[in-house]
Amino acid sequence: MQGKLYIVGVGPGSHDHMTFYAHKVIGESDTIVGYETYVNLVQDLIHGKDVYRYAMTQEVDRAKQCIELAKRGKIVSLISSGDPGIYGMAGLIYEMLAESSWDPQKDLSVEVVPGISALNSCSSLIGSPLMTDFAVLSMSDLLVPWDIIAKRVEAAARGDFVIVIYNPSSKRRTHQIRDTRQILLKYRSPSTPIAIIKGAYRGSEKIILTNLQDLENQYDHLGMISTVIIGNSSTFNYKNLIINPRGYKSKYSYHDKIKQH
Repeated sequence: MQGKLYIVGVGPGSHDHMTFYAHKVIGESDTIVGYETYVNLVQDLIHGKDVYRYAMTQEVDRAKQCIELAKRGKIVSLISSGDPGIYGMAGLIYEMLAESSWDPQKDLSVEVVPGISALNSCSSLIGSPLMTDFAVLSMSDLLVPWDIIAKRVEAAARGDFVIVIYNPSSKRRTHQIRDTRQILLKYRSPSTPIAIIKGAYRGSEKIILTNLQDLENQYDHLGMISTVIIGNSSTFNYKNLIINPRGYKSKYSYHDKIKQH
């Protein structure tokens, strides 16, 4: 008898920002698998369960074990921070299953449990930066060649998208964010608002507001748990907030309505 595999997003880490459903499926699971740091986020929810902790670079091993355990009848929760469908483990699980001719209607039951991604948690801390079209890019070139990432940066810059950057740099990977800044300066004002959010809703949380010109002075604050949000041509700062206008001002006289009330 086959079990079930849940791919669970637990959000930024605080239980207050985890969905009720994520709590529920973790409670129902007899087996927990995940990157050690992410498993530790739900440590108080997994007492008495079989727990398999992995290092950062063992994604394939994690995925294989989850599938094998579920096929043997276990109810497995694969733990991801943020949302597992955004730079998470959902893609790898489905790729591996597809290669095995898996039938989602007849074979192993797999369910993605969505969570709050960094783009949501980070934007909530700095105002309303994502009110118009935006692009999400990862600077990690471990799986995607840098020349492809650079083309995507260029396209987002030309399209005047607000840009959310995941994995902006690491100890060994520093040129990507520098190159991105140079690409953006071809299309955007040096005064374009930028927010750097590190460890959103965690004990290590830190927020830095800067601009495209001065971003180069903040590289030391970037890392794998940092997210960078870069405004577009309409974005503006207001009292330590970053606001991206939705467009209501050009269509409605909301200032007069606010005064009337």
